[in-house]
Amino acid sequence: MTAGHHTVSIRESDKQQLYLSLTPGLIMDELDRELLAVKDLEDDNDSFSDNSSKASTKSKLPLVNLDMHAEPPRETGFHRSTRVCLEHIRDALLHHRWQEAAEYMACYPQILEDTTNGPSQSYKELTWRISTEILHHHPKSKLEDYNNIYERMKHSGVRHYLMICLEHSFHLLLNGHIEEAKRQLSVSESWRYGKESADQFQSTKLIQAYRSLLDYIIWCDKKCTHSSTEHSDSAENQDIRNYFRTASVNLKEILKNPGVWDPFILSYVEMLEFYEDHEEALKVLNDYAYDNSFPPNPNAHVYLYQYLKRCDTAEKKLMKVLKVLHVLVPSHELMLEYSSSLLQSEKSSDLQKALGVVLEMLDFACWRSNLVVWKRLEAIIQKLQLEKDWKDVVSTKMADRQGWWPALHFTNFHASKDSEENPELMQVKAPLTKTLCPGLTLKYTDWQPINRK
Repeated sequence: MTAGHHTVSIRESDKQQLYLSLTPGLIMDELDRELLAVKDLEDDNDSFSDNSSKASTKSKLPLVNLDMHAEPPRETGFHRSTRVCLEHIRDALLHHRWQEAAEYMACYPQILEDTTNGPSQSYKELTWRISTEILHHHPKSKLEDYNNIYERMKHSGVRHYLMICLEHSFHLLLNGHIEEAKRQLSVSESWRYGKESADQFQSTKLIQAYRSLLDYIIWCDKKCTHSSTEHSDSAENQDIRNYFRTASVNLKEILKNPGVWDPFILSYVEMLEFYEDHEEALKVLNDYAYDNSFPPNPNAHVYLYQYLKRCDTAEKKLMKVLKVLHVLVPSHELMLEYSSSLLQSEKSSDLQKALGVVLEMLDFACWRSNLVVWKRLEAIIQKLQLEKDWKDVVSTKMADRQGWWPALHFTNFHASKDSEENPELMQVKAPLTKTLCPGLTLKYTDWQPINRK
């Protein structure tokens, strides 16, 4: 699916990332905390009298006025049963016995009806998380089962209402029910309870953003369908444009809330680019990359660079973007393009920068056996050798690397590995050892004469 010359960024694999599925490990932490809380309650019952007699000697700071001689709540038979049930659920989850976990889970929600043990918010969240995790792995789970759980948990309290609605919409989206997912988000977007808290405000903003993302997905689908038909329909064009307007309202608002909003920014820019609003697209990407109120985000600079390159922007502006990206992620794959641009420059300072960029790439093990990077280093040094002070330049760049670069690149093991897997790489690296590490006897070069005989 394309928009002009730009590939649509939301693919089926990307949709999977929208689903907030907790891992069994995270759920184990929640279970352990709940079980530990019950255990602490039992311990408190046993040692209450001792602790109360010592409390007055521990601190003279003003304390909350509590009745220290009040009888603490004791574990009843009902609480003991739910605790044992929770232990069985935890054991079943750890061993991936999903059917057994589901059977025990059918009994555990009774804890939500208990009013004798204080606030039940933690029990509500635990029930929600465990139930959806079991359904996510159970081989016979159906969409109806998910819907029942989500609807029940939405009406069990207000604290997690918005996040439950958001997760519910994710699951609907994964199952292809885009319109129903959007409806869920629209309902939750208008939901209010009491005085709006900071958490509720942030959750509402997140829901608005995801609703706009669904509008973008619908826009993509309709645009693709429309482009495959032979006849143009003005009403259909207007319908597609309406989805663009609806989506763009909240997607544009995102930049007023600092954070990492990659998929939302990409979606908005793609729509702007499709309608040839390049000025607004460039403004959005510049703000996302350079607004100091946002956290440092290498992707923001990648998106800006890719957009500028699609627009055939001058090389000078492209290098400016890559320069910032180099500071953030010196091992990024775009550093190959950055070093290439620097190498083509006529400035001596740019050639030295190119040397530094490539050496920093090779500081990372992921580039250690990359032939393209080593050939780039070879080309830079060959061009650098035309200058009088080239040895000083190389020596300065390698000064801090002499102690560990040979072990990273030029051991007997590397020589054996390169000769077997990539002989061309060895032919490039071997002559560079004398240039990069002069005066050192390296096993990498010693290995070659032995094997040539």
